[in-house]
Amino acid sequence: MEKLDIKNIPAEKFERISMDNNLDREKISAPSLNFMQDSWRRLKKNKGAVISLILLGIITLLAFGSIWVSPHDPTKQNPKYINLPPKIPGIGIDGFNGTAKVGGKRVDKYEQAKVPEGEYFYLGTDGLGRDELSRLLMGTRMSLIIAFVAAFLDLSIGVIYGLYSGMKGGRTDNVMQRILEVLSGVPNLVVMILMLMVFKPGLMSIILAMIVTGWITMARIVRAQALKIKDQEYVLAATTLGESQSKIAIKHILPNISGVIIVQMMFSIPSAIFFEAFLSFIGLGLTPPTASLGTLLNEGYKTFRFLPHLMWAPAITLSVIMICFNLLADGLRDAFDPKMND
Repeated sequence: MEKLDIKNIPAEKFERISMDNNLDREKISAPSLNFMQDSWRRLKKNKGAVISLILLGIITLLAFGSIWVSPHDPTKQNPKYINLPPKIPGIGIDGFNGTAKVGGKRVDKYEQAKVPEGEYFYLGTDGLGRDELSRLLMGTRMSLIIAFVAAFLDLSIGVIYGLYSGMKGGRTDNVMQRILEVLSGVPNLVVMILMLMVFKPGLMSIILAMIVTGWITMARIVRAQALKIKDQEYVLAATTLGESQSKIAIKHILPNISGVIIVQMMFSIPSAIFFEAFLSFIGLGLTPPTASLGTLLNEGYKTFRFLPHLMWAPAITLSVIMICFNLLADGLRDAFDPKMND
């Protein structure tokens, strides 16, 4: 091999490296993200959670938008149009074209009821002639309101109780946990039924019945996280500098357990929807003419063999909402966990 003669290399072959070039090479190409931005980036990679979030947004928008724009009045009764099958314009499929089998023959129920041309009931009507789609939107809205309010109250009570118990520790924590054990020993359904027997059935009574024991799980999770974090170095440093326990809980502990709280709240919303539907289904929920997914299921299952559309619509809606909330909660749990691989 020939040796390279450095002395014979011309000077123009050398290039001076400036300080700016060195700094440019050491720059981090990826953008700096905080915890919430990084969690959102992780969540967007979960297709199931993103699709669930979009579906829930659409359902919520339709349900609450029907307050101002609704196909028909959900409480208006019309005896002339009772038990009409679904009819969607432009679709000729049996079951969605306004026809039904009567005596072995398929007849046009809309023509028999003398429904004006251009008037459609996309999901049919019930036994009182009320539009099923309008009632479904109303029922979904009421179920979501009950679930969101109950989840918010569970969040507020559970977080305050759990933080106080975890931060105090000692005898105070011991007494507060024994109270939780007593409350959790009573079945939720028994508490709800007793509460609904004391109060008049309605929106507020259902919410109160749900929050009697609904906050216990949140309180236990928050307490466990507070006990784990309060021994960290930055919390001990804040204590050494003279910060009060309330400020430490709000400034240091609460922001660090916000991910766990959000995930638990997302899991509690479908549970609240299910309990409301169950209570309304057994007749302890909302009173007519107010509709919810539970009351619609209660009305639909009685005539399921003859008018299946009255039960299929609320059942599918309830199932979609429950599945979407659970998938979104799973996605949030993975997104808020920094140990998860991208």
